[in-house]
Amino acid sequence: MSDWDSDKSPGWGDEPVEPEKDTKPLFGRKSPKLPPESGRDWKLIEKLVMSLQAEQRRSRRWGIFFKLLTFGYLIALLFMLKVPFGDTLSSVSGKHAALIEISGPIAADELASADNIVGSLRSAFEAPNSVAVILRINSPGGSPVQSGYVYDEIKRLREEYPEKKVYAVISDIGASGAYYIAAAADEIYANRASLVGSIGVVAGGFGFTGVMEKIGVDRRLYTAGENKAFLDPFSPEQEEEVMFWQGVLENTHQQFIEAVKQGRGDRLANDERLFSGLVWSGDQAVELGLVDGLGSASHVARQIIGQEELVDYSRRKSPLQDIVDQLGVAFGAGFASQLVESRLELR
Repeated sequence: MSDWDSDKSPGWGDEPVEPEKDTKPLFGRKSPKLPPESGRDWKLIEKLVMSLQAEQRRSRRWGIFFKLLTFGYLIALLFMLKVPFGDTLSSVSGKHAALIEISGPIAADELASADNIVGSLRSAFEAPNSVAVILRINSPGGSPVQSGYVYDEIKRLREEYPEKKVYAVISDIGASGAYYIAAAADEIYANRASLVGSIGVVAGGFGFTGVMEKIGVDRRLYTAGENKAFLDPFSPEQEEEVMFWQGVLENTHQQFIEAVKQGRGDRLANDERLFSGLVWSGDQAVELGLVDGLGSASHVARQIIGQEELVDYSRRKSPLQDIVDQLGVAFGAGFASQLVESRLELR
C-alpha cells in the first residue's frame, strides 16, 4: 500500500510546516531597513500630497472670494436698477436751470429717442425749482417722426409752463432732426464753429440688379397688391415709383420747413438756401437767423437765465444696458439692421 493511502497516518515528510511565530512585541520590533532610494521616494510623495492639499485649500478660498464678489456685484446692480430716475433729483432744493442732453442719432432705439427726451422734458418742467430748461444738442439728426414728437411736446410744455423758457444750445453739430427740435425753443445758441442747419430730408438705398445679372441670379418675388414691392432693391428702378417717393420726401420736407418757420418766425433771413439742406457754421447761422447768439450751456445758464447751478435731467442708460453695450452684444444687431434697413431721415 502506498504512503498516501487514506488509512495510513502520514510519515515524516507529510506533516505541514507552520511558520515560526514572532513573539516580540509589535512596537519594539525594528522595521526592516529600506534602501535610501525608497526613503527619498516617500518624502517626495509626502511633499506632493501636502502641496496638493495646500492648492485645494487655496482654490476653495479663491472660489469663496469670487462667489462673494459676484453676489455683492449683483446686489449692487439690482439696487441701481431699483432706484427710480426721480430719486436722483430729490435732493435738488435750490433754484436751478434744468439741463437735458440730446446726443447722437435721433431714433426710437437710440438714447436720443422721443420717449427718453420727452420724459426728461416733463421732469424738468414739473420740477418746482427749475426756472428754465436748456437743451444741449450734439446730434446729426435722425428720424423725422421722433424729432416731430419732441418738437410738439416742447411746444405743449411751453404753453403749460409759460414762465419757464426753453433754450437750445448746439455744441458740435445741430443738424437736420436735431435742428428740428431746436426750432421749438425760445432761443437757440451755438459755438462759432458749430455745424447748424441741414434742413432737408434724405432716404437712400442700393440697387443690386447689375450684380445679379453678372452672377446669374434671378429675382423671384410674389406679391398681392401692385405696389407691394415698391422700390425693391433687387428689381429694376421704375420711374413712377421714384416720382411717388420723391413726393413723400417733399411732403416731409415741407413739414420740416413749416416747423422751423413757426419756431423762428421773423428771425429767419430771406435766403432761399435756408431750406436746401446746407449746413453753416455758428457765425453764419447767426447771420441767417437760425441761431440767436453764441455761447455754451453754462454761459446761457449764468448770463441769460441768471442761474449758476445746472441740474441734469437727462435720461441715461441703465447700468445693465451699459454692461451689455460694453460687451459688444448690441453691435452685431445694430450693424446688421443698418445694412438691411433704409430709414427716412432728416438731413
